[in-house]
Amino acid sequence: MTTTHAEMLSVYTAPGPFTRVDGFAAALAGMPGDVGAIVNAVQGILIHEALAPAYSVTLSPQRAGEKQMHAAAAFLSRASRLDARPLTDPRPPAMRVVGVCRHFATLFVALARMKGVPARARCGFANYFEPGKWLDHWVGEYWNGAEGRWALVDAQVDDVQRRMFAVSIDTLDVPRDRFLVAGDAWRACREGADPMNFGVAGTSMWGLVEVYGDLFQDLAALQNIELLPWGWYGLATDEGGMAETALIDRLAVISSRADAGALDALREELGRDARLRVPSDALEKFAAADRAILG
Repeated sequence: MTTTHAEMLSVYTAPGPFTRVDGFAAALAGMPGDVGAIVNAVQGILIHEALAPAYSVTLSPQRAGEKQMHAAAAFLSRASRLDARPLTDPRPPAMRVVGVCRHFATLFVALARMKGVPARARCGFANYFEPGKWLDHWVGEYWNGAEGRWALVDAQVDDVQRRMFAVSIDTLDVPRDRFLVAGDAWRACREGADPMNFGVAGTSMWGLVEVYGDLFQDLAALQNIELLPWGWYGLATDEGGMAETALIDRLAVISSRADAGALDALREELGRDARLRVPSDALEKFAAADRAILG
């Protein structure tokens, strides 16, 4: 079966397992459908765990545990419990749901799709937080129909972070040389970039293994499964898999292209190799985890 471009856009307009907003569509109906408004809504609902002090917020261990939630509907449910004001109104930082970059990207995708905008989450590395370093990061990507292209959107970076990190780029249209999707990062390392410049801020997790793991996260996101950043699966959990360079190189090309033909190629790879698939029982486990956090 060959996927057309129109069919691909349809896939990324329909909600996935983690991007449904069941029960909240009416509460969000007043939100404008332009990308800037969607980003503003996301930033009014979420706060990044590691950056909470920049907003004069001290998180309790219980609040920090919110970052373990998977689904956008769970974020919205938690937001409504924390603060009764409309979801379209920005919450005070202390009343925002705690997440990481993946949560900002996932909620952006959920709200964009609710407004009929084709969108998907992308996992990779950004170089606009720390000079000379490519930091593990997630952004959203939406189809700009007027220009006929996919555009990257960093829904996490607000005015506080823009000043904090001296971010000068347009975060509603992140340049492709400032954020590398995981496939591009893998290919860059294969072509001579120093893998030790790629990693997770504030940790010892740097090097090619981090690029390798993010590749699988990005491939899962292209399948509408936006895993938590620490939710590695299958072949990603086997560092020996990096030696299978022909396979990983093919997967990197799929991540880089991410067009209809690449999705067909990904489907073929998944059919041939079970190690590339997200475990079949994972989604129910994640839903159960969200229910447990929400109580």
